[in-house]
Amino acid sequence: MTLAEPKTGFGQIPRRTFREQIVEVLRTSIISGKLAPGSQIVEAEMARTFGVSRGPLREALGDLIKEGLLVTVPYTGTHVVDLSLNEVNEIFSLRTELEIFAFRQIWDKRDQAYYDELNARHDRLLASIASGDDESSIVDELALHSHVYEASGHSLLLGVWNGLRGKLQLYWAAHHRAHGRRGPLPTGHTKYVEFAQGEDIDLMIEEIRDHMVRGFAKTEAFLREREQFKRGEHS
Repeated sequence: MTLAEPKTGFGQIPRRTFREQIVEVLRTSIISGKLAPGSQIVEAEMARTFGVSRGPLREALGDLIKEGLLVTVPYTGTHVVDLSLNEVNEIFSLRTELEIFAFRQIWDKRDQAYYDELNARHDRLLASIASGDDESSIVDELALHSHVYEASGHSLLLGVWNGLRGKLQLYWAAHHRAHGRRGPLPTGHTKYVEFAQGEDIDLMIEEIRDHMVRGFAKTEAFLREREQFKRGEHS
């Protein structure tokens, strides 16, 4: 499927913010599933859809490639990333250890500014969940978890985390669809935020491990079924 086929009402974009708005619209379309995993992105068709020239369009696509939502494969073009079960399992295991490491780095450096920003990001996530905006809730959930990496002062760790962001957004989108809901549960991060402000790092680590596991089996089954369906289509 190409972008031009569904005609999802993108429309032309005000010229003052071509790149940013294209990125935002495409990111939303990918996370929502309007642009399905594996969909091909055809520059000429997309330029006509948005009513833009190739310059800002290519810049926007480059941003989404860096974010991990699009991938360019030689001789086949640019496509929406399609997570495999193996990738999901690797992300699951790596992310757990990364987040524990990030909290170990920041634990004794936490200050009021850290707590204030943590709570502000949690409030934004709760507002997105309350509005039923799945795409915004995924972005806000990512921002909440990003806080500890950004505050850690560990540039290499932050770089590794940033490399996972796009695939995490795709994973969360699949997770929500597997559980038949719009966004995460309102109480899903209550303990996470509480323990991140507490005094016991062992409780925080326990919560991180538990937080990562919740609902994983159902999401894994959802992705396995999707892979089996796709293999059946091409057999």
